[in-house]
Amino acid sequence: MTPAPTHHPAPAGGTGTYRDNWGIPHLWAESADELAFLQGRNAAMDRSWQIELERWRSEGRVAEMLGPDAVAWDRFARQARLNDTARRCFDKLPRHTQRWCGQYVAGINQALTDGLRGGPEFAETGCAPEPWLPWTPLGVFLVHHILFSTFPNKMFRAHVARTLGEEAVDLFSIEAPVWSGSNAWAAHGSTTASGLPLIAGDPHRLMELPGVYQQLRLACPEFDVVGFAFPGVPGLPHFAHAGHAAWAVTNAMADYQDLFVEELRRITDSNGERIEAHGAQGWEPVVVSTETISVRGGEAETVEIVETARGPVISDTPDGGALSLRFPSRVEGRLGFEALLPLLRSRSVADVEAAFDAWVEPVNSVVAADSSGAVRHFVAGLVPQRNPANRRLPAPAFSPRHAWEGDYAVLPRTEIERFAVSANDRAAGGGDAVAMEFAPPYRAIRIRQLLESTPPGALSGDDMQAIHTDTLLGPWPSFRKVLGTVDPSDLSHEAKQLRTQLMAWDGRMDAASHPAALFAAWRGALVQRLGRHAALAPLNAPSGYSPLFGPWLSVVSRIGFALETLLARGSELGIAVSVEAVAALEDTALEEALLDGASWGDRHTLLAVQLLPESLADAVPTAALSGDTGCVLSTESLPGVEDRSFRGPVARYVWDLGRRENSRWIVPFGATGSPGHNHFADQLSLWSDGRMVPVVTDWASLAKDPL
Repeated sequence: MTPAPTHHPAPAGGTGTYRDNWGIPHLWAESADELAFLQGRNAAMDRSWQIELERWRSEGRVAEMLGPDAVAWDRFARQARLNDTARRCFDKLPRHTQRWCGQYVAGINQALTDGLRGGPEFAETGCAPEPWLPWTPLGVFLVHHILFSTFPNKMFRAHVARTLGEEAVDLFSIEAPVWSGSNAWAAHGSTTASGLPLIAGDPHRLMELPGVYQQLRLACPEFDVVGFAFPGVPGLPHFAHAGHAAWAVTNAMADYQDLFVEELRRITDSNGERIEAHGAQGWEPVVVSTETISVRGGEAETVEIVETARGPVISDTPDGGALSLRFPSRVEGRLGFEALLPLLRSRSVADVEAAFDAWVEPVNSVVAADSSGAVRHFVAGLVPQRNPANRRLPAPAFSPRHAWEGDYAVLPRTEIERFAVSANDRAAGGGDAVAMEFAPPYRAIRIRQLLESTPPGALSGDDMQAIHTDTLLGPWPSFRKVLGTVDPSDLSHEAKQLRTQLMAWDGRMDAASHPAALFAAWRGALVQRLGRHAALAPLNAPSGYSPLFGPWLSVVSRIGFALETLLARGSELGIAVSVEAVAALEDTALEEALLDGASWGDRHTLLAVQLLPESLADAVPTAALSGDTGCVLSTESLPGVEDRSFRGPVARYVWDLGRRENSRWIVPFGATGSPGHNHFADQLSLWSDGRMVPVVTDWASLAKDPL
């Protein structure tokens, strides 16, 4: 049932796009459908290159536009059937949701018709945007999330089992912080100065430029919502304040994707050639087609698309087999877009929760609050019920014990009386019923400590904002314990001084800190030494998987992720941890830059992942950063590989349920995606300093776009 209109006051200028001083778009229209049209048109104008690149990714056509480097992605996108899945999911949407999404696409296409989709990126590459198809936004959403879950981790575990033995898998799996750093927390009104709830958080992703999230306001007589949009996708799915209700998500770390080891055979008979797969009932037919990847400046490539009863085949295996991928949106023909419009209409936590009942993937840990004072924490999405062994390693396709049972897990829901904290941790994500591994609890514990350190009834937006920038390194006590086992008499004079400085360090990864730089250098040296250790050397054998998955299969990166576990249990592999710690101290003591007093910020700078053509690389900004993996301020580095940060908080926000105009937000770069524009990266200095800009709600203080 459609809720009664809220009758938000309209801006004096009527339908159109309005801007605040930071260029953030505030959109007003007379209906939800007209607003979707306006949102699509705005995305096409403000983020034209970005959304077109994501569209090419969803269709597996990046190499056609940009050349051979993109072939590996295009092959995966086609083999995983991303575009076909997007079309299936669109076809199953309710008619009114199809119409709403269609209006978003119509807005994008109108901008193209009106000649408003140019830009230096297209000029530099000689490419041009094209009309979008009705299901393209669903494909864009899939691109952002298909690698967001667990299946690449299963490839690495299979590689560990194959090279080191199955008993070694746990050394790389137990609460390993594999690219997790998102935070979201909520404070009940009984703990706040206003008497009404506060929500805050910071999603953690690749620091893409232009940014993956767009600050946006969507308003019509029915609703008025501020939040973060995915350019190319309608609505505000993840973080938003709708006036009476607000919500935020983190990745629940759920395991909802399975890999199956397929045995395939080719049959040639009077009916021609076909492929069969060995399933639970014996040999069975598979769906086969071929597609051609056009490659700019290179030879076209033919890709064989194979889909078994489990799912599409996405990679070969080292022994000549194949891996198929099974994921809920492909199985169910639903992606969760049914939730997007109801979320915008939400006026209570019950409305938010009801909207998320339609969510599919990625599985999210959600905190929500409303102006009645209610606060709720729940997990949303589909987690298939099946053999728990499927979470650990690729499962045999022929085994009925590993097949999906057709049911999905009942996910936790909790009424909150004080604080809700979600940081990709086991407690927030639903535990063993949902997944095998989560992020370590350090961030969640620290956020709760900071919330509880404020006197009862005194929490403010400023307090919530300050939590974002806490730099205490959660695992530091574990590393300090290792240093404590080192006998100083075993060290050179320089290494002994280094150890003394580290033992006196407060564990804060501040940009200006010299000891933080010393620690990072020692940690990196330790990772490098373990990477060369004979016990782990077999991991360097070729994995046999697609090169697309190289980041998940990087041995040194994985050692860095699992370093704390390896230090605690390395003896199981014959690693003498104290010996390696001493050698790493000696290695670090030889770094001349450290002897000159280099700070962590000298080493730990922003490394933006540019979505721009190489010729526009000069437009990519950088900054010295505080924080690191294991801090609430999770500006992630790769110990032993890269001290610069290419993953981190791609947005920050504080939602105030007492007065929405007291809310605030920030992104790492700016509101527009066009290099050279004054709002391309004008928020960077504020973001790197931990500051935010206010959420503007007064239409009279905004300027209307002439277009």
